[in-house]
Amino acid sequence: MDGEFIFLNGQSLTFAQVKAVAYGRPNAPRVQISKEAAHQVERAAQAVQRLLRQGTIAYGITTGFGAFKDRIIPSEQVEQLQRNILVSHAVGVGTPFDIPTTRAIMLIRANTLARGHSGVRLVTLQLLVEMLNRGVHPVIPEKGSLGASGDLAPLAHMALPLIGEGWAEYQGEILSGAEAMRRAGLEPVKLAAKEGLALTNGTAVMTAVGVLQTLRAERYSQTADIAGCLSLEALHGTDLAFDARIHALRPYPRQQECAAYLRHLLDGSQFTREHASLNVQDAYTLRCIPQVHGAVRDAIAYARWIFEIELNAVTDNPLIFINDDDEISVLSGGNFHGEPLAIAMDYLAFSVAELGNISERRIMRLTDECSNTHVLPAFLTREGGLNSGFMILQYTAAALATENKVLSHPASVDTIPTSANVEDHVSMGVTAALKLRAVLDNVEQILAIELMAAAQGVDFRKQVIGHDKMLGQGTRGVYALLRHHIPFIETDRPLAEYMEKVRQLVAEGAVLQAASGGC
Repeated sequence: MDGEFIFLNGQSLTFAQVKAVAYGRPNAPRVQISKEAAHQVERAAQAVQRLLRQGTIAYGITTGFGAFKDRIIPSEQVEQLQRNILVSHAVGVGTPFDIPTTRAIMLIRANTLARGHSGVRLVTLQLLVEMLNRGVHPVIPEKGSLGASGDLAPLAHMALPLIGEGWAEYQGEILSGAEAMRRAGLEPVKLAAKEGLALTNGTAVMTAVGVLQTLRAERYSQTADIAGCLSLEALHGTDLAFDARIHALRPYPRQQECAAYLRHLLDGSQFTREHASLNVQDAYTLRCIPQVHGAVRDAIAYARWIFEIELNAVTDNPLIFINDDDEISVLSGGNFHGEPLAIAMDYLAFSVAELGNISERRIMRLTDECSNTHVLPAFLTREGGLNSGFMILQYTAAALATENKVLSHPASVDTIPTSANVEDHVSMGVTAALKLRAVLDNVEQILAIELMAAAQGVDFRKQVIGHDKMLGQGTRGVYALLRHHIPFIETDRPLAEYMEKVRQLVAEGAVLQAASGGC
């Protein structure tokens, strides 16, 4: 970012910029096409026109699409062909993507086109960017993409308002694409050769969801570390298993990083068990946090690596290359295929599900007085029997963890041939992305329940060891945040509103901020 602007060139878009544009409204940075990129875009668009004048046969420019790749389109119908691809492919179904995801989709698609290998005109690309800047957000149904030939259906919905078709959100209203553009002071375009194909053929949708969900996974991974530490303190556990010497002998970098972060969070805690205790080790859900959470960190790092590449990849087809002698090559390939992304998101989904699994088991230990050797009362309540306390919160966590196991079946191992077997292997990348998002939604709530239960457990511990005893330097701020928003649960009362409040604190990153403030 340069001040309040992001300049797209197809080569330098970052996670931070996607986040700023997606979530930064109404003060999101304005997006522009860099001068160098504008030159490359115009050069490629001129090359497309040269191909038309020469009568060159090129897929999607002078031919039909998919199984119609061998149908030659007369020059006078080339522009109609580009409109037709949008209206015929806009067949998505289901709930529309939220505004942040839609904005990320638009930004990523514009960045891909800015690389100058797609053949769109600068005026068309700039109109897409200006829609983003002025808040014209196409209504894009979530379902319908197979993730090969790119995200055809959702990207067709994204592109329809460019030609005055489809639907868009503008200033809180859902309007026809034409009306949304009119109110924003924008004039729809008539597509030229190659433009409809370039707008719809690529991985922008699965990339947008993947980037935003990877950012969530990074937050929730650390939140899980914090919840685990607060549970350990509530359960009178030991931090001995986080000793750096142990992890140096199995030197997975992110396992070591996790152990170091846990030590940092717990530094100075007066709630942990003395190392000289006869109770020398804890259950796996406490003792093995670095090994389990560290492995999840590996999956998150892999996903970030994949999406950092994809953000600046050219993923439509065919691609246009112009050499130093001004010779044009139109090459058909498969960069639209979402397999790398689908595999990464499947890997991330079942890895993040493990954060929910181990968290739910810690919730069980917090609520089961036999498992926690009577450190805490049954179901974290006095007068058990009359009061059920946190009994059913663990049920909810168990239900969500079980749902995540179902969602963890990989989408990328499935494929259904399409387009008369021309497109005979697909990635199911958007399906993987939507499953990943659902898993993270569940983990978000499971972690909120663990934080509630751990704070309740800490209060019971305080009654034994004294209210003046200190939590760790990271967990004490989190405990204070929780108690600022939710009370100690003395007797049974409706808990859903407290669960929702803590879920919001997790989702907004307030738990991470509280831990950092303490550290």
